[in-house]
Amino acid sequence: MQFKLEHYTHPDFSLPMLANAPDAQLAEAPLDGVAPKEFHATTIFPEYFKVNGRWLLAQESRMDCAAVLEQDTIHVRELRRLKKGDQVFVARSESGEHGIFVHTDGFDEAEQSPGERFAFRQGRSRETAFSMDYDFLYQQLRHEREHGYIVWVAGPACTFDADSRNAFSELCANGYVHALLAGNALAVHDLEASYKHSALGQDIYTQKTYPLGHYNHLDTINKVREHGSITSFIEREQVHEGIMFHCVKHDIPYVLAGSIRDDGPLPEVYADAYAAQDAMRTHISKATTLVCLATTLHSIAAGNTAPSFRVLPDGTIRQVYLYMVDISEFAANKLSDRGSLCARSIITNVQDFLVHTNKNLRL
Repeated sequence: MQFKLEHYTHPDFSLPMLANAPDAQLAEAPLDGVAPKEFHATTIFPEYFKVNGRWLLAQESRMDCAAVLEQDTIHVRELRRLKKGDQVFVARSESGEHGIFVHTDGFDEAEQSPGERFAFRQGRSRETAFSMDYDFLYQQLRHEREHGYIVWVAGPACTFDADSRNAFSELCANGYVHALLAGNALAVHDLEASYKHSALGQDIYTQKTYPLGHYNHLDTINKVREHGSITSFIEREQVHEGIMFHCVKHDIPYVLAGSIRDDGPLPEVYADAYAAQDAMRTHISKATTLVCLATTLHSIAAGNTAPSFRVLPDGTIRQVYLYMVDISEFAANKLSDRGSLCARSIITNVQDFLVHTNKNLRL
């Protein structure tokens, strides 16, 4: 299977409904952090706004935000970022009749059998065959390594098994990870594996529980905090393997978003949820592919801040691909209602997924 980007078809603005549409309406934000009544809420799709007779594309987007006009440029902003007096687009229709057009079918979709309304196994479940998804992913990651920005959103299950941890580390070393978004737990248990050869007190290969093993992750956190940073811990404790080691070695940026249940946490963990969201958005705004592994909350957070498209420096509009990998059907399909052109679920054990993916990318 040869990977190629889907072709983007621009809206036909010569159609009477769009050609004759009025300019989109604007209203001032009444207060900092408050949108005007009937504000337009953005989506994951390309959105065009008619301004002075011209249809303008909002080039940086995310869902559930407001669209602001500044000097003939559309800016998409979270409501918390609005300033009093911002010129915000208002209208609750998206088909162009009020100067706002949400383009939901700009990318070519897979061919469907015409006229068939009944068919078996159209959903994504543990019985779904994922061979084609894997083959597509391998080719895509090879392409994206050179031409895109691959963001991995990972849960601690990636570190609980020696083989999957090694596989993820190798993906980092071989250029398939351009940024890592995770929580305190992934970094803690990866560093615990380097420091104690355990994750939550269990040997990462045999799964045998160490005596007083429940202290291992706490001792690891304590030692990292003593050294002041993950990088200092890696250097001073002479760590030479693992996911965080390879992130540091290969200058792969990572964002560790904290939660109420965190132990420690590690020094680099963002305690402020909105600061964490901003840090994640730094990488999601550049992402061309996101691979979300066994972390429902972080995956939803990443998915809800990622658009389905990216405007490249040369003006080309390309698709953003999103994979949701989890053993739970509920978790894996949580983002599937975002539309087939960006969300793909793979229901499998995440350790098997990482080992399988890394092995095939070596070929």
